[in-house]
Amino acid sequence: MLEEKGLDKKWLPDGYRWKDLTEKNGVDQFNFYRKMLLELGTSDNKLKKHPRVLEIYTNANTSLKQPKHLSLIISEINKIDWYSHDKDDLGDMYEGLLEKVGSEKKSGAGQYFTPRVLIESIVDILQPQAGEEIQDPAAGTCGFLIYADKYIKKHTDNLGKLSEAKAEFQIKEAFYGIELVEVTHRLALMNLMLHDMESNLIQGSALSDAGANLKPADLIIANPPFGTAKGDGGSTRSDLTFETSNKQLSFLQHIYRSLKPGGRAGIVLPDNVLFEAGVGAKIRQDLMEKCNLHTILRLPTGIFYAQGVKTNVLFFNKGKKETGNTKETWVYDLRANMPSFGKTSPLRREHFSEFEKAYGKNPDGTSKRKDQGEEGRFRCFNIAEIKKREYNLDISWLRDESVTHADELPEPDVIAGEILASLKNASESFAKIISNMER
Repeated sequence: MLEEKGLDKKWLPDGYRWKDLTEKNGVDQFNFYRKMLLELGTSDNKLKKHPRVLEIYTNANTSLKQPKHLSLIISEINKIDWYSHDKDDLGDMYEGLLEKVGSEKKSGAGQYFTPRVLIESIVDILQPQAGEEIQDPAAGTCGFLIYADKYIKKHTDNLGKLSEAKAEFQIKEAFYGIELVEVTHRLALMNLMLHDMESNLIQGSALSDAGANLKPADLIIANPPFGTAKGDGGSTRSDLTFETSNKQLSFLQHIYRSLKPGGRAGIVLPDNVLFEAGVGAKIRQDLMEKCNLHTILRLPTGIFYAQGVKTNVLFFNKGKKETGNTKETWVYDLRANMPSFGKTSPLRREHFSEFEKAYGKNPDGTSKRKDQGEEGRFRCFNIAEIKKREYNLDISWLRDESVTHADELPEPDVIAGEILASLKNASESFAKIISNMER
């Protein structure tokens, strides 16, 4: 893809490009391939390569054992009709490959893949601007940063409207982040390279000192990993005010602490962040003191590879003062009475259109909003109401016809009778089977 985009001479040292591999055959090709992996990933060699290439190839290896298997792979790649693709679309082709892998539950890749349509909606709402410093502390394969870059390029004539110095800032310094998992970090670096982005992407944890040293941001967009802290990934930060084993709550603290005054964020977080009591309530209170948590979007279920996970997007702006920044929070329920999303019925961009329209295009957007009442999807809750709820933000009001409601269930004694009847029938059937076997 680098060769097709004309970027191979920029990123790869002479003698170690695609044509150098494809010109060889058989055992020579296979030996050269293994040598190439070693050379490109070794820092003490004499090749004048870009440090990004070194990052990608560090500890690289191959599971291929026979020359014919490598030859077959190269042959299949060469069959691709590259000329049928716009050169600028090849990075998107790579992202499409990541999306395909991420949708396959058996690969486990979905843990770091956020649906592209969700990324697009969040970025379009937050409207990143040229000159802003934009961070993703849980970068995955860098989908958020790459789409933010696309958004800015679209609105600056592919950076053509910027001065040379500002364009260079966009390519090299505007975007930065951190990713914990080594193989995911490698995929992300390749993704950045294919989009001609030289952004700094650290391999490590945002909940360690590496995260504490990230520079403050104008905009943070992220989908922190789900689940509890087990092994790597638990917080070792001493600068976070509230200690918790809940990784998402630790990430939330990192994010609102890392914003510059006036900075803004759009963060995907599971439901437990909204309702966890104790330290969770204290963190939400601290968030709403330091930031204007102006919008919560309740996302549909089934859009991530873990089908049962329930998630939200929190949109907030860092205040210029330390307290009293949230006066009201708008909640948009995109979960109740929505289709059951999955492979056969994928989430599409149009599913966000009504929310985006209701949100308004300004980052704070409040003047364009209208409370839709008990029957609508968008409602406003003032800070007094939220305090009465002890900062529990897991708020829903729509009757969800897609699930069974408790008031529609039979009485407990009826259910118990049905269970006993089923057990009796099963017992009788089992007795008949045993009798037949004995005969």
